[in-house]
Amino acid sequence: MNKKSATIFSMGLLLLGFATLASAQTPAPKKSKIPASLKSQAKVSLEDARATAIKKVPGEIKEEELEKENGKLVYSFDIQATGKKDITEVQVSAIDGTVVSVEKEDAASEAKEQKQDAAKQKPKP
Repeated sequence: MNKKSATIFSMGLLLLGFATLASAQTPAPKKSKIPASLKSQAKVSLEDARATAIKKVPGEIKEEELEKENGKLVYSFDIQATGKKDITEVQVSAIDGTVVSVEKEDAASEAKEQKQDAAKQKPKP
């Protein structure tokens, strides 16, 4: 292989590596609740928070939201861990990007959380 062919081959491998890295980004989940009013207060991007959550619990993000919980602005990710059926909730600070909590959720706790979310969204008379 001559020098020119080796250079072209190396560039091709480099481009392939970048393409693989770009496709490895975490896709957005089907359910995303990111209110604009809270998003403007966040100092950490949603993409960075997703990456932190997936690093903590590798798997597929089923739902994500940005919320104030216990007075703190957090991204909350419901992740189905790779090879598992249960859901793990990972909360990441929207201010400094640290993991705030990691909790396994069962069907009962998930139903309770959905009921609370529905109550929050009902308009008050």
